[in-house]
Amino acid sequence: MLDQTAQKPLPARPGVGYKPQHFSNIIADADPVRWLEIHAENYMGEGGRPLAQLRHLTERFPISVHGVGLSIGGEGRLDRDHLARLKKLCGWLDPASFSEHLAWSTHDSAFLNDLLPLPYTAETLARVADHIDEVQSHVGRRMLLENPSVYVTFTETNMDEIEFLGEIASRTGCGLLLDVNNVYVSCTNRQTDPYDYIDRFPHHLVGEIHLGGHDEDHDDMGAPLLIDAHGSEVVDPVWQLYAHTIAKGGPRPTLIEWDNDVPDWPVLAEQAARAARILDRVPA
Repeated sequence: MLDQTAQKPLPARPGVGYKPQHFSNIIADADPVRWLEIHAENYMGEGGRPLAQLRHLTERFPISVHGVGLSIGGEGRLDRDHLARLKKLCGWLDPASFSEHLAWSTHDSAFLNDLLPLPYTAETLARVADHIDEVQSHVGRRMLLENPSVYVTFTETNMDEIEFLGEIASRTGCGLLLDVNNVYVSCTNRQTDPYDYIDRFPHHLVGEIHLGGHDEDHDDMGAPLLIDAHGSEVVDPVWQLYAHTIAKGGPRPTLIEWDNDVPDWPVLAEQAARAARILDRVPA
């Protein structure tokens, strides 16, 4: 049976990706942050200060576990050792939420340090659904699947991304993690309308929202090319798209994602405060 609840559910308020250098700031005054997210792979060890600090934080905050290494879309079998470590982590942590990416990062025995996109076909849909079934069954928890940031369009693709995500959720019972920055990045790169994407998204399946920064570049033809980088503030067009998302689907737990060139705590807290101001405009 899947555990659909947790002792401390995520509130529909801002959270941040936890970084150890912010531990003292969070303990002293976390406002307006109401929950924290960790990358699963950083906490699969057997002890030490990181786990001790995390245990302390669990006494005050709901925790979301975000995986980056399962390679849900990979062609090979899921790594059983990795699944076992993930199950152990979720077992003692009892997180409020557990999520992974719609992406692949493995080939044969090699692990690629990137989250690579997939073509949307019946074959890949079946493979991803089988993998999610395996993860949820092994870990014993409902998983949220995150929409990817994409930079190319596959010629094999014959399904719309929203249709693909919705069908996966229907087959597996998983929920969805809506990364608004990824929507903006992908739609800019594919020259499609991000507001249309948000309007068509199945908001009733969304258990968590992500916001992050991106880098701007240009392709060989001079067209804008955005890179999902998680190393800067959320830009104004993404904040505007987020406000539209909340107005459309209602308040959701919202994470400020900042993994590279991590700033001092006041900068991260102000990003969370901006999300809080948008959430406050919309009735629950």
